[in-house]
Amino acid sequence: MTKYIGAHVSASGGVGNAILAAEMIGANAFALFTRNQRSWVSKPLSSEEINGFKSLLAERGFSPDYVLPHDSYLINLGCPDEENLLKSRAAFLDEMTRCQQLGLKMLNFHPGSHLGKISPEACLDQIAQEINSALDQTEGVTAVIENTAGQGTNLGHTFAQIARILSGINDKSRVGVCIDTCHTIAAGYDITNEMGYRFTFDEFDQEIGAQYLKAVHLNDSKKGAGSHVDRHETLGNGMIGQWFFETFMNDPRFDNIPIILETPDPMRWADEIKWLRSLQK
Repeated sequence: MTKYIGAHVSASGGVGNAILAAEMIGANAFALFTRNQRSWVSKPLSSEEINGFKSLLAERGFSPDYVLPHDSYLINLGCPDEENLLKSRAAFLDEMTRCQQLGLKMLNFHPGSHLGKISPEACLDQIAQEINSALDQTEGVTAVIENTAGQGTNLGHTFAQIARILSGINDKSRVGVCIDTCHTIAAGYDITNEMGYRFTFDEFDQEIGAQYLKAVHLNDSKKGAGSHVDRHETLGNGMIGQWFFETFMNDPRFDNIPIILETPDPMRWADEIKWLRSLQK
């Protein structure tokens, strides 16, 4: 069983620095922001940055298949407000384009929020159309929807909601799902025991389809099942607990996809990766 594990590392000072940061923690996968996540507009990547990133990625032995860029948290593809929707649309297309330029194959994003101004169903359908628009203008990059904790008016916290978005995508070969374990338990899927674990991933297969699973954010949770509170915890020290991580690491359905830590202490990432590998039988 091959597990590709890393963390969401810093790209401060240039996207190539993320590769070096991933190498330092013993990762064979990683996530990064390809632009300033706190800004609507960022300067374009230079040809030097693009070529340098591709060269360094190959030189350090990382495959683009296991790099999972994350888009800006400002983006809301389900936004009912026209001004912010236009900003979100432009920023999302820029994020997809950057991935294409860097030779990366996925962009991970939170689906969006209705802000209490439109129905959840209308919001989910709008998200699908915005994804279609970005896919039409790019090539080779898969849009990877992340499940959410369901805080506030955020959508994508049930597998049925994600399935509705997927149903509206024209090119289903370029869309997928990232399961965040903290978000999963916060949304009410109790993955802390064998029955809940089996139920959760059987429901994923039935509602969404196993073929759409493209990545995992592996986090423990400060809050319990159904809290709808997104608070990540270091592995084994939260409400999810060690049983899940041991089971996960020996489950072949999570082989050969990027598994990304977003746990709160970067100083522990190298140890967390070692610990996860030690759980494999």
